[in-house]
Amino acid sequence: MTLPLFFFYLFSAVAVVSAFMVISARNPVHAVLFLILTFVNGAGLFMLAGAEFLALILIVVYVGAVAVLFLFVVMMLDIDFAEMRQGMLQYAPIGILVGVVLLLELLLVAGSFFISPDVASGSGLPIDAAMDNTRQLGLVLYTRYFFLFQGAGAILLVAMIGAIVLTLRHRATAKRQDPIKQVARQASETLKVVKVKSGQGL
Repeated sequence: MTLPLFFFYLFSAVAVVSAFMVISARNPVHAVLFLILTFVNGAGLFMLAGAEFLALILIVVYVGAVAVLFLFVVMMLDIDFAEMRQGMLQYAPIGILVGVVLLLELLLVAGSFFISPDVASGSGLPIDAAMDNTRQLGLVLYTRYFFLFQGAGAILLVAMIGAIVLTLRHRATAKRQDPIKQVARQASETLKVVKVKSGQGL
């Protein structure tokens, strides 16, 4: 067994186990940590495939921003997960149905999978060995798949705005600033002049 093949099996096994632990861990903080471990092993697989740009993006963007943000949100918000799990049983039939459909699709893919020596030569785009993959990826994204790339960005932007709107809650007890009211206030509303006699001050 060669060294790249050993690391491929190592990264793959750890990624699969950590991905299973993400959905099976009871503690949400542990689930986020296992998610970070999954991303790191996925980055290792990208490095073995020669896609170092995707590996670094996976580390910087997902591990450095998204997963850490999840971790901070889970640790800082006081979420009662026991109360959230109370209504999960009513969605169990739908979850089982979706799981069975996904399992059948995976079995169909695994049953029709075969390894062919000419798979690498059947690429849709020619690979220029003299150009690094970062430049090749940029040329493909911003020329052939430009509209799909921009459409995916627009969908992510709409999803982000929707998540902010759905989670934004206005509480009556929260103190907020009103700049218009602050600028328009009069001195009589905020300042009170009191004449204190000599010797009777504080």
